[in-house]
This record gives sequence, structure tokens and C-alpha cells, in this order.
Amino acid sequence: MSIEYTSSEMMTVTAARALENGMTCFVGIGLPSEAANLARLTHAPDVVLIYESGTLQTKPDVLPLSIGDGELAESALTTVAVPEMFRYWLQGGKISVGFLGTAQIDRYANLNTTLIGDYHDPKVRLPGGGGAPEIATNAGEVFITLKHSKRAFVKDVDFVTTLGFGRDGKGRDGVPNIGKGPTRVITDLCVMKPDPETKELTVVSLHPGVSREDVIEATGWEIRFAGELESTPEPSAKELDILRELKARTERQHAGE
Repeated sequence: MSIEYTSSEMMTVTAARALENGMTCFVGIGLPSEAANLARLTHAPDVVLIYESGTLQTKPDVLPLSIGDGELAESALTTVAVPEMFRYWLQGGKISVGFLGTAQIDRYANLNTTLIGDYHDPKVRLPGGGGAPEIATNAGEVFITLKHSKRAFVKDVDFVTTLGFGRDGKGRDGVPNIGKGPTRVITDLCVMKPDPETKELTVVSLHPGVSREDVIEATGWEIRFAGELESTPEPSAKELDILRELKARTERQHAGE
């Protein structure tokens, strides 16, 4: 008997599974936070979640609205000053993985959260980088999750807020004391990884019911597929139940119930 789930739930569960028990994860707000907390509540109870505001090993009962959400501080093992967070924990090489979202991503996994359009006359101004540029260059590796569309997946981002592999795929070459960079991108259609040689994002796994044509149609460049293309495992009933209850609790609390 098949389990019904949405493409968004498929994305969140797949992203959560990317985290391993015992990892130290610097978490971004939004989809990364949803996936990281699902991992903590399922297969990775000992994952250490760190948010930019300085909360260490936090275990929120509901998903935070921002890094300043009181739920993060109340459920944390401890809190530290933001300078200590970045200088000691992040730059000190103590973060296994940074989990990020974005508005735009390009073929070399560069992220744009600054603006859409021309820098001097933008169509839209976005929130900016926050701590993402530092996370992407200092964490051991980076996971990225976002919904798949031509609007988000562009050949070249309008502005490089957060380094993936640079405009030519060589942005990390020869740079000392820098992490691996993006190692996987999880969307509601597929999973991508950078090609070992060119660093261009390549589809390695399609979610159930998704075709190559679906991905091609939703990508703003000529996307490539791995020679041995895998099928992403479906969410389990347990994962879906825990995710749905987490989101329901969050909605009730944010509604003041």
C-alpha cells in the first residue's frame, strides 16, 4: 500500500536523511531548519544543531521563525556570543556541515540572496547573506535545499552572495583552510551533486514520479545527469508522521493557540 505525500515532504525527508547522527550542523532558517529538526527527531537524535544567533545543541519543539526565536535559546544546551560562534566554532573547523537555503543557485552552486536583476538597478532586493558566506567557506561541507524552478535554478546567478565553486567552477582551487563547499543540492524533484572534475551540478537521483524532462523543464541551464541515475527512496510513514506533527505544532504555536 503506497503512502501519499507531497513533493515538499519528499524534499524535506530527503534533505533530513543527508544528515548523519553525531554531525555538528550550522542550520539556516526555513527549509534547512525543517530538514535538520526532522533528522534530529528521527534517525539522528545526537545531531548537534547550531544557529547563527549563538545557540548550541538546540532542540526546539517547534520550527523557529528566525535565528532570534526564543525557542532556540530556551531549548539550547548553551548560548554564546555571535563573534565566538563564528570565530571559534565556525572558523575553528568545528562545524561538520552547513545547511543552507537560497533564492537563486547556478550551475556551479553559487548562491544569491542579495538581489534579482542589475546590481545598480535591481528588480528585487533580498535579505542578504547573513552568515551564509562564512558558513559556506568554513564548514566541512554544505548541503543546500530549495524548490526547483527556472526562477531559482539559473545558469549564472545575478550576484554571488555565497560561494559555491565560483563563476568558472574553480573558485575553491588552491585556497587553503576552506571546506569542500556544496556536496549536494536537494530539491522537490531530485538530488544533485557537483561533478568531481568540472564542479557543475549533476543530477544523481530522481524522486519517485519525476522524469528527466521534469528536471530539464525546471532548470535554467542544460542540466546533466549521472550515468547511473538513482531513484530517491520514498518517505516512510514514521518520517511523514513526525514531520507533519512538527509542522502542526509550529502552526499552532505561531497562531497563539
